[in-house]
Amino acid sequence: MEDILVEYHLARAIAQRGGGTYEETNYREALYIESVLKKYGYTKEQFDSSLMYYYKRADRFDDIYRSVSDRLEEQALLLGATEGEIGMYASYNTTGDTANIWADRTMMAMMPLPPYNHWDFQVEVDSSFRKNDSFMMQFMADYMFQDGTRDAILYVSVTYDNDTTISKTARFASSGLSQLRIPEYDHNIKKMRGFFYLSGGNERTTTTRLLFLNNIQLIRFHSPNQEDEEKKDSIESDTDGRRLNADSIGGGDSRRGGAAVLSVDSGAALHRVAKRPRPIEP
Repeated sequence: MEDILVEYHLARAIAQRGGGTYEETNYREALYIESVLKKYGYTKEQFDSSLMYYYKRADRFDDIYRSVSDRLEEQALLLGATEGEIGMYASYNTTGDTANIWADRTMMAMMPLPPYNHWDFQVEVDSSFRKNDSFMMQFMADYMFQDGTRDAILYVSVTYDNDTTISKTARFASSGLSQLRIPEYDHNIKKMRGFFYLSGGNERTTTTRLLFLNNIQLIRFHSPNQEDEEKKDSIESDTDGRRLNADSIGGGDSRRGGAAVLSVDSGAALHRVAKRPRPIEP
């Protein structure tokens, strides 16, 4: 099952990158997925039946998808492929004026069943953060819903040293690129945290409902004027310090003294399904 899911997501990603109309993309996606299932000797009906089996056993399915996520991350690094605007920041590291500071998992599978419908995260704040920093969190969403309401949210809150908290929420109900932006604010950051939440847990269903998040990034942007301000403060601090020392030694006018400015492949073998479908082995 793990092998099939890895190739299933790769097939969908390749289909999405092919361009063309919505109908053409859907046709390519169905064709590529059919090829993957045929490779392993399964039909779409058998695959859907197995997904439902694991969906009802969320603990086992979560373990499978964690391994799927790790393998897809490895594949992404090998292929170097990007999709949509998210590719603009794919090569950014954790330093520089524009940096990807996300240190948590970059992929996650969610389902509308507690506790798998909620994912909390916290961003470590360090000395690389500055006043007037702005942020953009972005990711690719891939819904695998056979029916029901597609409704998920991303919530991010940033608390500053004056105890002001800026909170932003983004809802996303379809597959594709989603983004959430946090504007700049003229104070130092104390903490940053948030969560993903997939609703629909109260809806009764006998079908598969999965949300797969991947390419999760948190991009930090330093204000272009902040570095100039810091250099200016440093120069003023140095100048005032020298003037204060000269006045103290030479007995000059005390009115000239000034205070110094202080200025984050292989998986298990699979077996063919008999006429009466059984769940695919993990």
